Amino acid sequence: VRGVVVVARNGDRLEYSQDTKNYKSSHTECTPLGEVQSHQLGSYLRKEYFTPSSPSFIRGVRTDLVDTNQVQVRIKNGGEGRAVFDSAIALLQGLFPPTEKNSITLANETQVVAPLGGYQYVPVETVEPSNDRSLESWTDCPAFENHVKEFYASSKFKETERLAEGFMRKADDFAFGRTTNLENALYDYMNHELIHNKTYAHRLPPTFIEQARHWANFHENGAFSDGDIGGIGNIAGRTILASIKNSLQRITYDGDPLQFLVETTTYQPFISLFHQIELIKDDPSLQGIPNYASALAIELRRGSLPDNRDFVRFKFKNGTSEGFRTLHAFAHGGDMPLTEFIYRIENAVISSNQQWQRVCG
Repeated sequence: VRGVVVVARNGDRLEYSQDTKNYKSSHTECTPLGEVQSHQLGSYLRKEYFTPSSPSFIRGVRTDLVDTNQVQVRIKNGGEGRAVFDSAIALLQGLFPPTEKNSITLANETQVVAPLGGYQYVPVETVEPSNDRSLESWTDCPAFENHVKEFYASSKFKETERLAEGFMRKADDFAFGRTTNLENALYDYMNHELIHNKTYAHRLPPTFIEQARHWANFHENGAFSDGDIGGIGNIAGRTILASIKNSLQRITYDGDPLQFLVETTTYQPFISLFHQIELIKDDPSLQGIPNYASALAIELRRGSLPDNRDFVRFKFKNGTSEGFRTLHAFAHGGDMPLTEFIYRIENAVISSNQQWQRVCG
């Protein structure tokens, strides 16, 4: 493995809502549970990529202390910003845990270990939508709002809405004044209460959370996908693909030290990416919301002789209860040549705010 790009979802957070038409969001914060989930993800990534005995060990990466030239971290700081930021810091604490090697010997021969037992301070880049749309491209975007409107008006949505009516009527007793219909999918509220409210958890009927998740998956999958790789429904993937593409190209260049990129974000880009690179054809269950602390890893691998080209391998970990599983992009039965991957995606990539403005109208 020459290098890896990881897209990670935030951990558990407090109750949260989004406008169903323009996806403007409410305030929320990460919970201690969410921080533990993200820390576990960081520890998992360390075992996978920074442990020399691992089959996926990144060749040449420093393992005792973080080399900040080799590692880059980008954090979405728009909707759910507090939750995403705290999740990213917890992930880094698991990825680069405290070590007494993070120390210095002074002129008087006194050894000083960094605070908290050798805590490793990893620089991060926060990505604010006000000046960089790469990690939150769907808000303040009229073309995307129109896409969502057309989705709600589609025959598929209306038929699914009719199918969901029975559940929504029953769920009304557990919504406490919230609108219960398919447009206002209840899963986020119901899932939060199930995790954090003991009384609610004891009273919620069996299968309700699974049914709520099913309808929410339909809703979000329809909003954040498109039949065309460069369609407006895939805008969440189209903008994050710019940094993914750029980082993979940097890793291939021997003169660039970058070997590991982490982009901590929310669930929306996952859905778009799964559609764009056709991972849903390999695993249809990906058509929905990934669990908290999920991760998509794109590994850059050097092929075996005589074909020593660079290849990409896609792995997905859906939350903390499972490990990585390998997925195949664009119907490839195995690893995909990097050059082909870039060729397939490059016309869909939105690489600047100016281009984003033109696309959004």
